[in-house]
Amino acid sequence: MSFPANIFNSHPKEDGDFFLGITKILGFRPKDLEIFKKAFLHRSANEKDESGTPMNYERLEFLGDAMLGTIISKHLYNEVPNGDEGYLTKMRSKIVSREHLNELGKDLNLIKFVKSRIPKSHFGDNIHGNVFEALVGAIYLDRGYNFCEKFINERVIEPYVDIELLEGKVISYKSLIIEWCQKQKKLFHFDIYEDTGNDVMKHFAVKLSIENKVMAKARATSKKKAEEKASKRAYFALQDRMDKS
Repeated sequence: MSFPANIFNSHPKEDGDFFLGITKILGFRPKDLEIFKKAFLHRSANEKDESGTPMNYERLEFLGDAMLGTIISKHLYNEVPNGDEGYLTKMRSKIVSREHLNELGKDLNLIKFVKSRIPKSHFGDNIHGNVFEALVGAIYLDRGYNFCEKFINERVIEPYVDIELLEGKVISYKSLIIEWCQKQKKLFHFDIYEDTGNDVMKHFAVKLSIENKVMAKARATSKKKAEEKASKRAYFALQDRMDKS
């Protein structure tokens, strides 16, 4: 892909580097570079626009989430004509799950563009999915629906969306455990407590008990992550029994 010789004349070098990096990821040239800059602006940067309104990627993330859901829904509607509403909703949830979006953001190494006052090593995994959604929102504002759909087709659907594989993919091990316990009329309980230890970031520990027996333990940087990790361990410990029931 070639560019006019004067394309960077009105921008500093970092803008030129950003332009080239984003263009390589998008597969087309952005019209308004400022929109894409905002897609990687973390709130810790404390930047404001001319009217004094704080700027960060969160509004673009909201828009990108909506566009991603719409385009994935359209794809599933066309590809699975016999799928009912429940099936289509479940499949869409698997494709746009936080875990999957984080993987997409990591694969594209989007974090290298993030501007913040926080060391990137201190960010959790969700930063990758957040900026991916913000990037989708920026594409929609800059180039419209067709370019947005083209990007999602090329970067999400074609390389990652396999209907048969997704049908067997687990979205939430916690949901599986809860559904199984309710079906089997078994009492379960998640015991959560802070467990920071020597870590810089706050950690939470979880004990998952079923019928007053501790089935799994886990710790993570959020309660939700710790519960999911413990549930996954419990699922593999109980998989044979769960599959037979």
